[in-house]
Amino acid sequence: MSDRLPYKVVFAWKGETDEEYLWCIEQTLYFKDGQPLNMILDDGGDLTNLVHTKYPQLLKGIRGISEETTTGVHNLYKMKANGTLKVPAINVNDSVTKLLGHRLLLSKEFVLDLSSLNPTGESGYEVTTMEEACKEGNIFVTTTGCTDIVQGRHFEQMKDDAIVCNIGHFDVEVDAKWLNDNAVEAVNVKPQVDRYTLRNGRHIILLAEGRLVNLGCAMGHPSFVMSNSFTNQVLAQIELWTHSDKYAVGVHFLPKKLDEAVAAAHLDKLSVKLTKLSDKQAKYLGLPRDGPFKPDHYRY
Repeated sequence: MSDRLPYKVVFAWKGETDEEYLWCIEQTLYFKDGQPLNMILDDGGDLTNLVHTKYPQLLKGIRGISEETTTGVHNLYKMKANGTLKVPAINVNDSVTKLLGHRLLLSKEFVLDLSSLNPTGESGYEVTTMEEACKEGNIFVTTTGCTDIVQGRHFEQMKDDAIVCNIGHFDVEVDAKWLNDNAVEAVNVKPQVDRYTLRNGRHIILLAEGRLVNLGCAMGHPSFVMSNSFTNQVLAQIELWTHSDKYAVGVHFLPKKLDEAVAAAHLDKLSVKLTKLSDKQAKYLGLPRDGPFKPDHYRY
């Protein structure tokens, strides 16, 4: 809630039910004066889905959507493919400053060990299947944005007191329902930490009920990481609002120049100093002095 506004704004609270979560989202649809939302800034796709399915009459007044999660972006591409997306959208999730910030800084804040990583064997990580990893790991962190990653057959093969948690989306990556249905005992050690006894006598420690562990068991995302994400979101919103004629219904990327502007805004915090290109250097490279410095197809 905000105490600085003349009225209360409720966003969310820990322990809310699914019904309460939906109620919170619906409170964002209309302003105090009764005017409906004219932009969607989303984190996971729930607001986007709600407006498209339950409040389609609002779509005509919405200029664009910006989405910053893997799951939400997947949802946008699925909607575009099946013809249900009705508003231009910018995929903020794959902005370089957002993507690298989350990969390099976010996970390390609260993850001690990973049993399964993105397939980067060339970087020296062991890459294997969950069928193999479940027998070896002590701590399992799902990060895929997909469903059915850790299933019952994996739990049954894990070491005693293996710790399982998720930083993907919702609770679909870890089959917490299987544990609740099949464990012979479940003990709530403390809030957001449950210890299950399996029929084979071994134990599984599940964090945050399979939901986002960094939100349930920690203090959320580091402020620097979120500054990168939110700066991307704000610039995407401004871009869609001021240049709506440039964006047809579909899923677009944030222009490279704006992505670089996000990076530039955060360099001081990292104690990074860059030399500005001279006119001669810019001409030699065939680049504008002020960027963008990389083509749209470049992957950092």
